[in-house]
Amino acid sequence: MCALTLFLFLGCKTTKPIDKVEKADFQKMAYQNPSLTVDLGVGLWAWPLPMDFDNDGDMDLIVSCPDKPSNGTYFFENKSEKTHKEVVFEKGKLIGKGFKNLQVSYVDGQPKVMAEGVEYQNFKTELFGSPKKVFNNDVLEKSHKKNRFSQWKYVDYDGDGDQDLLAGIDDWSDYGWDNAFDSEGNWTNGPLRGFVYYLENVNGKYENRGKILADNKPIDVYGAPSPNMYDFDGDGDLDLICGEFLDRLTWFENVGSRNKPVFSAGRFLTNATGLIKMDLEMIIPTGIDWDKDGDIDLVIGDEDGRVALVENTGAVKDNMPQFKSPKYFQQKADNIKFGALVTPFAVDWDDDGDDDIICGNSAGYIGFVENLGGKWAEPVYLESKGETIRYLAGEKGSIQGPAEAKWGYTTLSVADWDGDGLKDILMNSIWGSITWHKNIGTKGKPSLAASETVVMDWGDTEVPKPKWNWWNPKATELATQWRTTPNAIDWNKDGLMDLVMLDYEGYLAYFERFKEDGLLKLKPGNRIFYGVDGSVFTNRNKVESTKNGPLRLNSGEAGGSGRRKWCFVDWDEDGDLDLLVNGLNVVLFENIGTESGKVQLAFRGDISKQMLAGHTTSPTMIHLNKKDKASLLVGAEDGFLYLFDR
Repeated sequence: MCALTLFLFLGCKTTKPIDKVEKADFQKMAYQNPSLTVDLGVGLWAWPLPMDFDNDGDMDLIVSCPDKPSNGTYFFENKSEKTHKEVVFEKGKLIGKGFKNLQVSYVDGQPKVMAEGVEYQNFKTELFGSPKKVFNNDVLEKSHKKNRFSQWKYVDYDGDGDQDLLAGIDDWSDYGWDNAFDSEGNWTNGPLRGFVYYLENVNGKYENRGKILADNKPIDVYGAPSPNMYDFDGDGDLDLICGEFLDRLTWFENVGSRNKPVFSAGRFLTNATGLIKMDLEMIIPTGIDWDKDGDIDLVIGDEDGRVALVENTGAVKDNMPQFKSPKYFQQKADNIKFGALVTPFAVDWDDDGDDDIICGNSAGYIGFVENLGGKWAEPVYLESKGETIRYLAGEKGSIQGPAEAKWGYTTLSVADWDGDGLKDILMNSIWGSITWHKNIGTKGKPSLAASETVVMDWGDTEVPKPKWNWWNPKATELATQWRTTPNAIDWNKDGLMDLVMLDYEGYLAYFERFKEDGLLKLKPGNRIFYGVDGSVFTNRNKVESTKNGPLRLNSGEAGGSGRRKWCFVDWDEDGDLDLLVNGLNVVLFENIGTESGKVQLAFRGDISKQMLAGHTTSPTMIHLNKKDKASLLVGAEDGFLYLFDR
C-alpha cells in the first residue's frame, strides 16, 4: 500500500484532520484548460520537501505553504512518463496544514522532516502527527533578538556514524526593518545576518558547538541561511551551500577532511552565465540527488510559491561545483496564479470582445492572462521593446530597506491614457512614482513602449512627496504612496482620462486632467471623497476617526503606508459609483450621495466573512463572457484569483 493511500486509509489518526471546506463566497478561478501546463506553485512562500512520497520509485514534491488563505501542505504527485528533467506534476492535493521552517534531510535513504528543533517522525504516514523535540531551539534562537528563519537538518557532520544537527538561524536586530535611509539613499541600519550552528550528537544528546566558521570567521550570510551539507563537488568530504533572504546561494568548500571539516571563505555560486540567482527572494534550497545521477542537486522554493530545480552538472570549475540555472517545475494547470500579491485588472486587452486580465504582483511584473472563451491561457509577462517589463526596488527603492531589492509590488489600471484610441497601462509600484506604458501597437495587437512618468502641473507649489521618501520627485512627477492602485477614469466626463488614487498623505484624491498647449497634464490632487461616520482608516480598515471628513484610506507611515488596492463599481446598483477596497476580503464604501462637490462614502465593512488576506487583496470587476453581468474578481496574496458568488 503506497504512503498516500495508507495515510488516507488510516485517517491520519495522530494528526488533526483537515477541516471540511464548505462552499465559500469566494472561489478560486480555474484555468478550465485541461491540456495546459504551468509553473508548479502553492501560495505565498514555498517550503519544498522533495521525496518519493507514494513509494512508487520516482520523486514527488511535498510543498508546505504557511500563508493565508492557501495555508497547507500539498502533495504534487509525479506520474510523468518523461525523464526527471521534464516532469509534469499532477495538480497539488492538500494533505495537511502549512508550516514554515520545514526542512528535509535523508538518513539511511529515508526522508526526515524537521522544523525548529523538532523532528516529525514517520512523516510519510503521519505527516505532522508525531513531533519529537530533539533540541531546545530557544537556546539558540533567544541569543538573537529578532529572527524569522530557524532551519534545522540532520547530517553526520564529523563522520562518526551518528546524526548531528545543523541549525541555520537569521538575525534581524542590526537590520531593523523600516525607514532607515539617509537623504542620499544610503541604508543606515546594519545588514541581515544568517548563522549556521553545529550541534554534535554525543551519545544521543546534542551539544552546541557554536557557529560554524569559514575562513576562521563565523558564517554570516544575508539572512535565511538554509544550510545544506553534502559532497557537492564529489571529492569525498561534505561541503556547505547556504541560501539567503535574497536570491543567491553561497558555496563554502570543505578544505579539511570528512571527519574534521574546515570551510573556506564563502563565494556566491556561479555558472557560465554569471551569478546563479532565483527569480524572487526568501529562497529555500534543499540538497538532494533529484535526477539520481550521483551528484547532489538543489530543489529551491521561491517566495511566490514556485519551486525550481538547480541541477548539479557534476563538473567543477575553480574549486566550485557547476550548477545549471534554475528551471521551474511544471504541473497540470489547476487554478489561475500569477506570482504573489497579485493585482488584477479586467479589460479586453486583445479587443476580441471578452475581458482578459492584466495584473501586477510582488515580483514587479505585468502579466497578461488571455480569456480563450470559457478557458484561460497561461499568464505571460508583458514586454517593452523585446525586454520583459519588471519594476524592482533595488537597494534603495523600498522604504523597508535593501532586503526587499527583488520586490516591485506592481499595481495598475488600463485605459486610453493619451486619447489615441488604444489601451495603455497606468502603473504604481514599490517606488510610489506613477508611470505609464503607452500602447504603440494597433487595435487587437497591443505593444508597449518603455515607461514614462505621468505629467503633473504643480503650479507654484513645492512638489509634494511622502515625508519618509529619501528621494525627491522631479518637477512634473507624481510621487505618492507605494503599493496603491492608480485608477484611470474620466471622472468629470469631459473626454480626458483623469486619475483617482491615494495622495502623498494617504487621502483618496481626484487628479483632474487638462490640456495645455497640446500636452495632457494632471492638476494637484483634490480631496473630494468624504468619509461619513468614519473618515480615517488604517490599512487594516480600523477606524481611527469617526468624524466626517476627507477620506484617508491609510493613516500609516513609512512601511505601514499605502498598501491600498481598490476599484469603483455600482455595487448596490443604485446608479452611482461605490468603492471596493482591499480588506479581510473586500470592504465596501457605499456612495450615499454628493454634497457641495464632495462624494459621501459610508464604510460598510467586509462583504464576506471569508479570509482572503494576510497582507492584502486587490479587487476588480470582470465580464467572464460577452453576455454575463460583471463579477467581482479578487487577487489575493497567495497569487490566486478569486471570484465572488453574489
